[in-house]
Amino acid sequence: MRGLIALLAGVIFGAGLSLGGMTDPARVRGFLDLFGDWDPTLAFVMGGALVVMAIAWRFVPGMSRPMFEEMFALPSRTDLTPELIGGAALFGVGWGVAGLCPGPGFAALAIEPVGAAIFVVSLLVGMAAAKVMKLD
Repeated sequence: MRGLIALLAGVIFGAGLSLGGMTDPARVRGFLDLFGDWDPTLAFVMGGALVVMAIAWRFVPGMSRPMFEEMFALPSRTDLTPELIGGAALFGVGWGVAGLCPGPGFAALAIEPVGAAIFVVSLLVGMAAAKVMKLD
């Protein structure tokens, strides 16, 4: 059952990314082009996600546990480490250059397999390199 819920959540997430146009690198780069031909689509997608999460977080304090898990997996750390800041910066630069981040990259495999596959393979190589260098 747990795997089915995860699959359903992933399909809904991927469909939302596709419908929102987030699998199109040009659209993402257009959002990041503040002083050129700015495309606000990504702002609306992020805004929609914020509304959904704001509503969901109103229910969390009243729940003893999640519906399909034994306990909530909430972050316990609140400090900002150099590794976290560096990783976030590297993620942002990669996102800006590629026009994709991991979620839309995997969703784009269904729409533009060749271009997305190059991104996904690069992502996996980077993750493996981080493990080898013990950066995670």
